[in-house]
Amino acid sequence: MNVQIVEVGPRDGLQNESVIVPAEAKIELIKKLIDAGLVRIEASSFVNPRWIPQLADAEEVLQGILPASKKDVRISALVPNVRGLERARLCGVSEVALFMSASESHNRKNINKSITETFPVLAEAAKEALALGMRVRGYVSTVFGCPYEGAVPVDNTRRVTHALVEMGVSEVSLGDTIGVATPKQVHEVFQELVKDVTTERLAGHFHDTRGTGLANVAAALAEGIRIFDSSIGGLGGCPYAPGAAGNISTEDLVYMLHGMGYETGVDLNRLTEAGAYIQEQLGRELTSKVLKANLAKQKQEEHT
Repeated sequence: MNVQIVEVGPRDGLQNESVIVPAEAKIELIKKLIDAGLVRIEASSFVNPRWIPQLADAEEVLQGILPASKKDVRISALVPNVRGLERARLCGVSEVALFMSASESHNRKNINKSITETFPVLAEAAKEALALGMRVRGYVSTVFGCPYEGAVPVDNTRRVTHALVEMGVSEVSLGDTIGVATPKQVHEVFQELVKDVTTERLAGHFHDTRGTGLANVAAALAEGIRIFDSSIGGLGGCPYAPGAAGNISTEDLVYMLHGMGYETGVDLNRLTEAGAYIQEQLGRELTSKVLKANLAKQKQEEHT
């Protein structure tokens, strides 16, 4: 049984770091992730650099990695609109991701538009990207809870998911943006959505803010989901819960999946090397439990 992992650390992880990692270090990280066997990597974002200064070097990073990437590796970037898409096109990107929220308040805070106002903006970008022969992915934030509204009705997510599918996105990633989801809720949401959208077109994007990230992956697996986003080392905190963990760690996810009998194509030892590299670049210990355990084991072996 195969599970696809979409590595979002270089984008979703690093955009939440206070330290701005140099472009050459980001390129080296992505190369290490590719060497570890990851074939889907979200490398950066073409959102206005004033919003996310940590990713202001998107062009340099993409131009540095795309020529060197292997044929079977899909390097993608986040774009907010047609302007962002044009920047991505000029870099040679062949896959882009669009994003919006399931909750009205978060969408306004994040995109400065209502959900209804956001649809035509993304539809225009999707149409242009598809015309250029690009793959298009969609993200839906705050599926399991909103920092401003609390619980989010599943019908909100259904409405946004359907709109993205109508735009032609190949896959919709459902996000637990603030890390409040529990397995019961994950079962319920995916059971509803798979009635209208096939499991092959849905992905899970879980955060470990409250320690339920991997349990939620297991719940989604039970509903037939086989695509999950994760971040090397657990990069990226939760902007709504200072000091809390953010994205689930790729190392932890791979360890669990392999232990459950799933195949990912990822070499955990090489993945550890990638985690150790970016941890050193940031100058702080990352939250991945498997990374910590593997590095401790290596250190012990060096002294015996």
